[in-house]
Amino acid sequence: MPTNLEAQIRSKSGLATLGIIVLNAPGTIDSDYKGEIFVILHNVSKLERIIKPAQSIAQIVFSSIYSETISGEVLYKEAYRKGGLGSTTE
Repeated sequence: MPTNLEAQIRSKSGLATLGIIVLNAPGTIDSDYKGEIFVILHNVSKLERIIKPAQSIAQIVFSSIYSETISGEVLYKEAYRKGGLGSTTE
């Protein structure tokens, strides 16, 4: 993914109407992330729901981002990852 983009993971409206939502939505995937994408689903209904293999479970939206410098300090700086799912550290 180009460095000027981020990806956002969101709930699918069809599943959300059944009570299955993406937690931490929208989840952000940085342009430097190279690993597998995991989606954390939560069933907020009182009914059991079954997700079938190859079923669409979320949406991905690509969005432009930019860096800005104020008083010589970069507001957005590269971070490194240790493991995924919120593991970005400075």
